[in-house]
Amino acid sequence: MVTQSQKNSEHLDVPEQLSYSQDHVWVNTAETPAVLGVTEYAVEQLGDLVFLDLPETGTHVDAGDEVVELESSKAVEPLICPLAGTISYVNRSAADDPSVINSDPYGEGWILKLELDDDQPELLDADSYIRIIDAQ
Repeated sequence: MVTQSQKNSEHLDVPEQLSYSQDHVWVNTAETPAVLGVTEYAVEQLGDLVFLDLPETGTHVDAGDEVVELESSKAVEPLICPLAGTISYVNRSAADDPSVINSDPYGEGWILKLELDDDQPELLDADSYIRIIDAQ
């Protein structure tokens, strides 16, 4: 028997090489600067993205800061940065065409790159993130 909680993640892509926040942000710390974006689960919950309000490069952010505003056909939601650091790049292509986030959230749909203040950020692995999705 498949429970409702199993249905939340069974069709989603959750790449194992990435780390995740409870706020549905993925982080690739294997690259320098670290790359951040929203997860496929977040994209599904938001619906088609129509606008992305990016921060300025050079801006310092703390973990928990709302750094990007994501506007979709359903809602306006903030991207909450799970890490502290300085924004070194923003994805202007995604701002020009937010649908790239819907179609490729882990690739061309990245949102920003961050020079981290902490080399050992506290993030979730893929299995832990899947458990969070399934609990929602």
